[in-house]
Amino acid sequence: MVAEGNGGALIHARGLTKRFGSFTAVDAVDFDVQRGESFGFLGPNGAGKSSTMRMIGCVSPFDDGVLRILAMDPATDGPTIRGRLGVVPQEDTLDVELTVRENLLIYGRYFDLPRSVVRERADRLLEFVQLDHRANDRVEPLSGGLKRRLTIARALISEPELLLLDEPTTGLDPQARHAVWDRLYRLKQQGVTQVLTTHYMDEAEQLCDRLVVMDNGKIVAEGTPRDLITRYSTREVLEVRLPAAETTAAVTRFDGAADRVEVLPDRVLLYAHDGEAALSAVHALGVKPDFALVRRSTLEDVFLHLTGRSLTD
Repeated sequence: MVAEGNGGALIHARGLTKRFGSFTAVDAVDFDVQRGESFGFLGPNGAGKSSTMRMIGCVSPFDDGVLRILAMDPATDGPTIRGRLGVVPQEDTLDVELTVRENLLIYGRYFDLPRSVVRERADRLLEFVQLDHRANDRVEPLSGGLKRRLTIARALISEPELLLLDEPTTGLDPQARHAVWDRLYRLKQQGVTQVLTTHYMDEAEQLCDRLVVMDNGKIVAEGTPRDLITRYSTREVLEVRLPAAETTAAVTRFDGAADRVEVLPDRVLLYAHDGEAALSAVHALGVKPDFALVRRSTLEDVFLHLTGRSLTD
């Protein structure tokens, strides 16, 4: 893949590196983001996702490597690039003393848009994020989910070519998360290129056409969600809970019952093509789990395989 001018990639990175003193937050990563796709950076807190996003957003300089955004160099064209980006930061930066609609009107003026254009876009975006009925309400008492949807609307006021979303649903309840997902999915259908960071595996599966898994500043895997699951996991997973005294010996005891066995603090995972057959093999070994569940493999299984630890470390 190559830069936009030669092949269509809106973001082109090779050997991209970011250091903070002696600490390397992003360690020589390579990736490309194509026009119209939803691209994700997946990983736990501290993996280097947000540092990468800040470099893409031209608010943090990179130390080594090559980075091109919209075929431009952030080092020399930062202001121009930022004018063509929409940004949804981790923390909401709304003006809580203003109304919902005023937040959009004032933000739109930063892009030197005519007042009539900003008003028209504000009305259209409030309808899109389903906040038109709250247009005259002050922001401060809104729920976290409503504020997140308003932040997305604000990021779209300039009709950006590229939308950056840093942990877009962190801290939201399930209903609010699904509402945000729906709006982002609709944007993708409209052709808006999205780059997002997340440590939620289900979010990455729902939203991303392609993604990279980051750990300790490095990219450890890249592909579509389905490709990664096929490459690093099995078709199904058997989850079992055992009496505490039996859990530590599970890996040895279940040898041969599945392709791979993984012991977590609260359960044992048996990776197999056929989960029901794995459960039958467990029963044949004389083991009676306190709980057993067969499910399809997910990106969380991929992450556990690649990093060997949970997402919340």
